[in-house]
Amino acid sequence: MTKEILEGIERAEIAYAAKTDFRQRYYANDHHRDTVVVAPKRMPIANGREMSLDLDREGAILVQHHSMVEDFENREEVAAKHPTEIVALLLEHTGADEVLVTSPGILRFSEKSGRAGSSDNSNPARFAHVDTSRETARSFAEASLPEGRKLARYAHYNVWRAFSCAPQDVGLAICDAGSVDEADLLTADAIFDPPGGAPEWGFDSYLLAHNPAHRWFAFPDMTRDEAIIFKTSDSQFHNPAPHVAFDNPAAPPDAPPRASIEMRAVAYWYA
Repeated sequence: MTKEILEGIERAEIAYAAKTDFRQRYYANDHHRDTVVVAPKRMPIANGREMSLDLDREGAILVQHHSMVEDFENREEVAAKHPTEIVALLLEHTGADEVLVTSPGILRFSEKSGRAGSSDNSNPARFAHVDTSRETARSFAEASLPEGRKLARYAHYNVWRAFSCAPQDVGLAICDAGSVDEADLLTADAIFDPPGGAPEWGFDSYLLAHNPAHRWFAFPDMTRDEAIIFKTSDSQFHNPAPHVAFDNPAAPPDAPPRASIEMRAVAYWYA
């Protein structure tokens, strides 16, 4: 893995979680209720554009991908067009036998926009984490498994795209899966608290504790015709690729606020 450093960003603050004697939890919307003990560390962030990345080794890649969606904030248009695009994209880059999109498009906005938290789950993910624990990922994969199929492998993926203009004031950093030790993953409760009084629900996820061996990378100046594919769980290649939103110190003060969309999917390989 090469050591090139993001131009203008030799180091940036990564919001790790402290190891505690209690199980931490965090909420999709009401972060006043979070119990995560944040323990930030300044870490080198490499330029992922200059690296030879592999989806099964480091756990993330950057791909060129033009979407037919004209307005990513139009939920009806996203629902009508984007899932089919995501399925085709992941089939191409994973070699899986089947891909199922498991969530609608998740819109997120940097705080400078004034829109962070303006809709369900729209805050940037401000502490390093993995969306699901291995146990949760397995149960989700089994629940969505098409009837009659014999499973050889499954993997969960996120497809992340910035649709605001570059440079992103708040970027997405990925931790090389090969640099993550089992002891770095802290099981936590991810709680979804939908607006409007709908019942809360949740599942096990991972927070990431600091390890000086972690190798972080990011992709500067993303365009809407690029997407990051990163892996959150894999039954064959066990280490996930944690991720976090970070303040980009290379972005000028007048950089446009980041707006992004994330799609989640599960891929299946059949026996």
